Amino acid sequence: MQNVVASNLILVITAAVLFYAALTDLKRYTIRNEIVLVLALLFFVHAFVSGRWTSIAWNIGLSAVILVMLIYFYSHKLVGGGDVKLLTVALLWVGLDCALPFAVLLLISATIHTLAAKIGWADTQRLTGDDRRRIPFAPSIATALIGIFLLGCLRPV
Repeated sequence: MQNVVASNLILVITAAVLFYAALTDLKRYTIRNEIVLVLALLFFVHAFVSGRWTSIAWNIGLSAVILVMLIYFYSHKLVGGGDVKLLTVALLWVGLDCALPFAVLLLISATIHTLAAKIGWADTQRLTGDDRRRIPFAPSIATALIGIFLLGCLRPV
């Protein structure tokens, strides 16, 4: 029973860090490296405590593959660097087992945020030298990952 309590405590701490990352991105359009490192460290602690350490290699593999794809989008200025880092560490958390529900939650969250921005309920930032606008992506990533926690997808084994 100790592992379940410790595992859930780590998820609560992680959710708080994600909430902080989302707020920071909303205000400053930036995600600090320290936040991403804390989230990665919390993943490894959670994997050990929850007994999910046997799937760490698969989680790292999925994150690495997605990171390569995200770097391509970053190089074409379609996604920000902080979003690349945060999404990579989020996929480290979800792994192959929870990737599909995470993708669905991320799609729903990002769509709602985009619609809110289009009707003026959420702030946007104009890109320099361009008519395009951008919205912070960390709130959508954080919402989707916290949703995965709440769905129980990362229960201790």
